[in-house]
Amino acid sequence: MPSSTRLLVDQLTEAARNALAGTEDSVEVRHVEVRDHGHAIVDALLTGFPGEKLAVALRNVADADALVVVTPTLQASYSGLFKSIIDLIGMEDLRGTPVLLAASVGTERHSLVLEHALRPLFAHRGALSVPTAVFAATSDFGGDGASALAGRVARAATELATLVTGASVRRPAPDAFAEVTPFSALLAAAGVPEPHAN
Repeated sequence: MPSSTRLLVDQLTEAARNALAGTEDSVEVRHVEVRDHGHAIVDALLTGFPGEKLAVALRNVADADALVVVTPTLQASYSGLFKSIIDLIGMEDLRGTPVLLAASVGTERHSLVLEHALRPLFAHRGALSVPTAVFAATSDFGGDGASALAGRVARAATELATLVTGASVRRPAPDAFAEVTPFSALLAAAGVPEPHAN
């Protein structure tokens, strides 16, 4: 059975492919499964030289027009192996690259990993992270959480496609007064009697 991280990768990849379907260029997806390179990553950190397969994976990341980055959450942050492969990528290789950030988490309590760990990491590298980062808790893979996850995935994929293509996606501003609670209802909820006219 695929991990929750892989399930999230597949959803995001499909959504990004769909969001880019209307562009002139074809979409080619290349997966880099970090755990498949675990031993090579450690060797490269120790020796300073990546092996052949890891070098190809690093080049795929550096040459990508856009990245969908997904990590499991460990100790309220990204995994150590994930950070290790990022450390092997050249400091300027991600500059200006659109990036969709995502993390699989056990519980919604750790959703801020995206903002306090992942986003600063890629900002430091000069990447252009899309506004919507996607977290997926265990409860998001079925039941009521699945539709909310699908909405976040679709929004993030659209933002990624916008950065890749340079197209402007403008939405009308929401009407701030569309659903106004009458003042009398606010008073009643607070237990304040409604004033009477003399």
